[in-house]
Amino acid sequence: MIEVEHLTKKFYNTMAVNDISFIVEKGEILGFLGPNGAGKSTTMRILTCFIPQTGGKATVAGFDVLTESLEVRKNIGYLPENVSMYSDMRVEEFLKFRANLKGVPRNNRKQKIDMTMEKCWITDVRRKIIGNLSKGYRQRVALAESLVHDPKILILDEPTVGLDPNQIRETRQLIKDLGKNHTVILCTHILPEVEMICDRVIIINKGKLVAMDTPESLMRKLMGEKILHLEVKGPVNEIKSALEKIKGVEKVFVDKTMQEIIFIKIEQQEKQDIREDVFYEIVKNNWILREMHIESASLEDIFFKITVKEPIVKNEISGGANA
Repeated sequence: MIEVEHLTKKFYNTMAVNDISFIVEKGEILGFLGPNGAGKSTTMRILTCFIPQTGGKATVAGFDVLTESLEVRKNIGYLPENVSMYSDMRVEEFLKFRANLKGVPRNNRKQKIDMTMEKCWITDVRRKIIGNLSKGYRQRVALAESLVHDPKILILDEPTVGLDPNQIRETRQLIKDLGKNHTVILCTHILPEVEMICDRVIIINKGKLVAMDTPESLMRKLMGEKILHLEVKGPVNEIKSALEKIKGVEKVFVDKTMQEIIFIKIEQQEKQDIREDVFYEIVKNNWILREMHIESASLEDIFFKITVKEPIVKNEISGGANA
């Protein structure tokens, strides 16, 4: 659906986008991440035909962004971070106006608008003035505007910024629903949002593509050693000594003690799962295991590790969903 090959963009002496390549498959929800100044917005502006690239190639729905920009725009719905709407217009009136500008046929226009309002959960405010709506409803109207011409691809830039927790939850669900019928690129700084919504993640830093995979695979690749957390009741020195002898254990740390309760962290070797051995060792010695869990990495941890230390972990660009 979207193919980017060796894309570059240079502004004077600054290389904003530096030889990046990736593919977005049909029906995929892709998280596009990077710190401020990484090149995210520049890449999105190239894909939406706002600015031309310096080098490389990008196609959207089979059309070249440089030579077939009008066809590209017909296939894209774009929700910018800062949405401008006519606040004195009513919702349905605004969508009719935008549908007309986007070339939706007159005989099909009402049906498209009704379907879009239903899809974005704004049918109940169709006759209300946009300026009188809550932030959450205005965001839905903006999303409906990007959808009214039924594009194949949606590019959403910070779609939940400024919303309250309930509105964020509703918007996330709406994006997941839209992903069933549209290809979606989600640009956001809210990393838990990407974990919950996206099928795959691309991270760029200083103009370069530094990671591309599913959130789960990135966590497995980049977190290194697995940390096992224990909460055990028993003699601290004996427990520590017994755990250190288990095969696959790298190090045992006593985090803290509270009366007879010991909080322990175990570094285990890569690709080892020592939980059963730990459990049986504790039971065998008649100690009490109160809790055991593996420390789980978040996408925030991955993002920090990649953009600060910059390990290159991208997959080969092969054209598949996991490219």
